[in-house]
Amino acid sequence: MKITLNGEPRDIPDGLTLSSLLGHLGITPEIVAIERNLDIVSRNDWPVTRVEEADNIEIVHFVGGG
Repeated sequence: MKITLNGEPRDIPDGLTLSSLLGHLGITPEIVAIERNLDIVSRNDWPVTRVEEADNIEIVHFVGGG
């Protein structure tokens, strides 16, 4: 299935949730926030939110600094 991930077209397997998308991408879930189609998705909803064809997903990494 085709989605847009951080502004780039991407093919991913069908049936992924936001949680499984992170696993598929090898991203540690504790250090990111996810926006789906311009809405921030609560971390509690990631396991039940399915990624759909043509979704626009932004995964934002937290960066520490001082």
